[in-house]
Amino acid sequence: MTLAEEVLQGNRLALARVLTQVENETERGHQALNELFRRTGGAHLIGVTGPPGTGKSSLVNQLAYYYRNKLVGKPKRVGIVAVDPSSPFTGGAILGDRVRMRDLAGDNGVFIRSMASRGSLGGLAVATSGVVQVMDAAGFEIIFIETVGAGQAEVEIAHLAHTTLVVEAPGMGDDIQAIKAGILEIADILVVNKADRPGVETTARALRNMLQLAHPVPHVFSGIDSPGYSHHMVELSDHDEPVSTSGPTGEAPTIWIPPIQRTIATKGTGVVDLIEEIERHYKYLKETSELGQREQARLKSELDILLRERLVKRWRERVTETRYGQAVEKLLRREISPWQAVDYLID
Repeated sequence: MTLAEEVLQGNRLALARVLTQVENETERGHQALNELFRRTGGAHLIGVTGPPGTGKSSLVNQLAYYYRNKLVGKPKRVGIVAVDPSSPFTGGAILGDRVRMRDLAGDNGVFIRSMASRGSLGGLAVATSGVVQVMDAAGFEIIFIETVGAGQAEVEIAHLAHTTLVVEAPGMGDDIQAIKAGILEIADILVVNKADRPGVETTARALRNMLQLAHPVPHVFSGIDSPGYSHHMVELSDHDEPVSTSGPTGEAPTIWIPPIQRTIATKGTGVVDLIEEIERHYKYLKETSELGQREQARLKSELDILLRERLVKRWRERVTETRYGQAVEKLLRREISPWQAVDYLID
């Protein structure tokens, strides 16, 4: 029996071994992914990102705990992929997110995998997508992907997750930080964690203002563009209520405006409401064409990454170290530009 077959039968030790093989990008890992890929596509992938210190790990701990113990109906199996930054000097990583997830200890319906970013930009490791696919095939219905403390340009999670939570906290910077391009633009749900701290109203107001700038006239197109739809103007209120526009009566909303949800992860405050927003967003994705579009974009992004890696690896195998060194020497002497060096090496 192969490792992939053992994973499908629920063997947690086999799952851990496959994840290690995938993370190390071994031939056995690639073979397992080939076998398991056709069994993927059933999980709801939830990305959790935001600046360092906003309480992402504590929030994921509470969300997973509620999915397992507090919701009505059958508990859902939960997978957690926590990406930690690697040191640029030693290459090591602490992988300490599980310390904050002690509430989940001993629960066989939860599987937590910590992994190092290994210098990869974008808040994720290169192998994160493969790790998520293995968990998906293993039958985990909810998979949280927690990024490293991401900055404004580290938004790769948007290409992997179905629903992206961007976590902010009071006192993490001036208001203009909330409006800068990048990380907030990927949010499906904005979370103001540590809402018991001073300044929470200021933070919520800054996020609300950002939303109004991003959606100054959110409406459903009328007339020729979309027959049968009426024109709607949406204005965000002083309350952090979710807002969306609607199509014809009984149909799903045609535009999603991120709600702002306040939480106190250490106390579990606001977590149930946040889960309701997560489920509402997933329902929106399924009732519109958005879920299929995101899945297509996710797979295309992964294909592009793998193509780049394979082509670069194949090129490096064909170019001798002598020729590569000559190009570097020419660059150092300013005899050629970097663009000319590329042409020199490719030709």
